[in-house]
Amino acid sequence: MIGKTINEIKVGDAAEVARTVSESDIYMYAGITGDLNPAHTNEVYAQKTFFKTRIAHGMLTAGYISAILGNQLPGPGTIYVQQSLKFLAPVCMGDTITARVEVIEIIKEKNRMIARTTCTNQDGTLVLDGEAVVSPPKPPKE
Repeated sequence: MIGKTINEIKVGDAAEVARTVSESDIYMYAGITGDLNPAHTNEVYAQKTFFKTRIAHGMLTAGYISAILGNQLPGPGTIYVQQSLKFLAPVCMGDTITARVEVIEIIKEKNRMIARTTCTNQDGTLVLDGEAVVSPPKPPKE
């Protein structure tokens, strides 16, 4: 199974995924990455911060973009080349985040696709904005 090749992708193509961030998501991400920043893992500490509660790791949210690129658009076989990210608002436990990838440019001669990457919460607040460059899978050789 392979994802869409460069010849199957058009500017304007888009895909989304929605996930509700749980406390266990945050703790599993912290354990896997080793990022045990108390802003994410310690409620007593986090209550003294600007956000007044624990917030999700920004890269956990960015991971939803990776899931779209690797599973949907372009899909299996895609290679991530570059990603820019702006974290615009906190993501808290219980927030439902909708990640979106939209193709904004295709560079056929380099087998590259450029996409706007965004995440919004259940209130429509943009929490992450960025741009990805990926190499879609090449068609299988016959």
